[in-house]
Amino acid sequence: MHVLLVASAFNSLTQRVHAELRDHGHSVAVELALPHTPLADAVARHQPDLVIAPMLRTAIPEEVWAARTCLIVHPGPVGDRGPSSLDWAIRDQATRWGVTVLQAEADMDAGPVWATAECSVPPVGKSDLYRGEIADAALRAVLLAVDRFASGTYTPVPQPAGTVRPAMRQENRRIDWEADSTERVLRALRGADSQPGVRDELLGSAWHLHGGHPEARLRGRPGELLATRAGAVCRATVDGAVWIPELRAPRTPGGPATPRLPATTALAGLLPPLREHPAPRHTDPRRATWTDIGYREEGPVGFLSFSFPGGAMSTAHCRRLLDAYRAACARPTSVLVLGGGRDFFSNGIHLGVIEAAADPAAESWANINAIDDLVEAVLTTTDRLVVAALGGNAAAGGAMLALAADEVWCRSGAVLNPHYRLMGLTGSEYWTYTLPRRVGNGVAERLTGEALPLSAEAALRLGLIDRTVPCAPGTFAGETARLASRLAVLPATPSRIAAKKARRERDEAQRPLAAYRDAELALMREAFDDPAAPYHALRRAFVRKETPAATPPHLARAVPGRHTAPLPTRQRRVTGTAVHDGAREAPGC
Repeated sequence: MHVLLVASAFNSLTQRVHAELRDHGHSVAVELALPHTPLADAVARHQPDLVIAPMLRTAIPEEVWAARTCLIVHPGPVGDRGPSSLDWAIRDQATRWGVTVLQAEADMDAGPVWATAECSVPPVGKSDLYRGEIADAALRAVLLAVDRFASGTYTPVPQPAGTVRPAMRQENRRIDWEADSTERVLRALRGADSQPGVRDELLGSAWHLHGGHPEARLRGRPGELLATRAGAVCRATVDGAVWIPELRAPRTPGGPATPRLPATTALAGLLPPLREHPAPRHTDPRRATWTDIGYREEGPVGFLSFSFPGGAMSTAHCRRLLDAYRAACARPTSVLVLGGGRDFFSNGIHLGVIEAAADPAAESWANINAIDDLVEAVLTTTDRLVVAALGGNAAAGGAMLALAADEVWCRSGAVLNPHYRLMGLTGSEYWTYTLPRRVGNGVAERLTGEALPLSAEAALRLGLIDRTVPCAPGTFAGETARLASRLAVLPATPSRIAAKKARRERDEAQRPLAAYRDAELALMREAFDDPAAPYHALRRAFVRKETPAATPPHLARAVPGRHTAPLPTRQRRVTGTAVHDGAREAPGC
C-alpha cells in the first residue's frame, strides 16, 4: 500500500513507523501538519491508500477523515483521551500502559479502535519511555492495524466513552522542595524530562528543570544546591537529594525556544562555590547515585556505559568519555562493550551547547575534534574486540561512532540515521573510512544522500550492523552482557583480535587515518567558519524548534518498500464501512 504519515514533527516514533512500514513492503511518504499548509491539499496530492498520524498535536480536518481512513496513534490504552497521556501515567504511578490506534473522527481520540497493544511503565523519563516501551507497543499496534486495513474485511471496534484528561500544566508539575519526598520529586522531573521541563526557581531566577536521578548519600536543607557532577547539579529534598542534569531558560513572550543545557553551563556565573562530586570510576549498582559514564567488568568483558541527555555529546562529554575509554582499555579484558544503555546511543555533537556558546563556530570546531578523538581511539584499539551496543537510536556522528567498533549490536527497536546533510554538514568521525568498508561506496552514498531513517533490521540487511537483539528496552543490557561473555570465550576470538590488528596496519599503510580526518575536517571547517553557510541557520532552527515553511522534499517523496505488489482496489472507510473508491494500482502490500 501507499501510506501517508501525517505528523507535527518527524520525531522518533514517526521515524520508526516510516522505517518499519518500508520494511513491510509499503511505500511511505510524510507530510508535516504545518500552519500555512492545508492538510487536505497535501493529502490530495499524495492520494494515499491509508493515512497514519504517529504524532499529531492538531486535529485532522473533517474533509480529510471523511474521505479516507485516517488512523491516529494515541499513547494511551483504550478509553484514555487527552494530550498528556504519558504525563498522567507517570504522575499516577501506572505500572501498565498501552497504545491505541484509532480512527479519526470529530471528537479527539474517540474514534473506533483498529488495534491496541500493552506495555510496562518502568521508572524512567517520559522521553525514554516514549522511545522504548511506548514505541514498541505503537509499532505492534500500527502493523496490526495496517494488516487489518489491507485485508478489506476488518471492522474497527467502537471505543467506550472513557475519560478525557486535561493537558497537564505547570501547576500540576510543581515541586514543593520543603515537603516533597525524593520519589515525588523524581516523578515530577521524569514526567517532563524532555518537554516541557518543570518550571521552578533556582538561585533567584526562573528555570525549567529537565531530568532527575536519585542521590542516596548527599544531604542538605531542602531545595539547597549541594554539589556538581559532570555538568549536573545536586539538589536536596526532604529525605535525600536528586541530580538534575539540564536546565532551560524560560522562553520570552514571542521569542524562540531556548535550548536545554547542562545545568552548570546554564547557571554559569550564578552558581555559588560547590564541590565537584565525581562519580565512582567503577559502577556499583548497589549505590543509588547518578553517573552519565560508568564502567564495570564481568570476567574478560568490560562494559563502558554512557547516557547523555538527548544523545547529544558536547566537547566536555566527548573528552570525559575518551578518558573513561582509555582507562577501560588499560584493563585486562578481551572484549569491551561501548554503550549498552536502553535509550539513545549518541546523536553526535551537541548543537544546543554550540548555539549557546559565545563563539558557535569555535565551539563547533572543538566539539567535532573531541568526538573525532574518541572515534580515533576506538578505531585504533587493536588488543581487544570492541562492541558498540545500541539499545536506542543513533544519528549522524553518533551512528558513525558506533561504526568504529568491530561489531555493532542494535536492539530491534533502534532507529539509525547515518547521515549529516540535513544539518548542512558533510560530516566527520572518520565516516569516509568506516561507512564504505561496511556497505560499499554506492550504498554509503545513498544513505548519506537520502537522509532517511533505517530500522535495525534494514541496517542488518545492508551490513551496517552485525546483530539485532530482539528484546524489551529494559533487558537489552542483560542480553548484551550474555552475548559479550559468549564472544569473549569463543576459540576464534584471539585470532580475530590478531587479524584486526593486521588489517588496521594494512589500512594505515594504504591510507592513514589522519588523511581521512584531514579531508573531512577541511570541509567541516569551511561550514563552521562561513557565517553564511547553511549549517548555522539549520542549527539555529533546530535548537529553537522553528517551524519549517514546508515539508522537506526528502520526506514528502514517496519511498518504496522492500517489496512491491499492486493493490487492486483502493478502499476508503468511514466509521468502519468499506467503500470502493475506484481501482488504482499502487506499490505496497
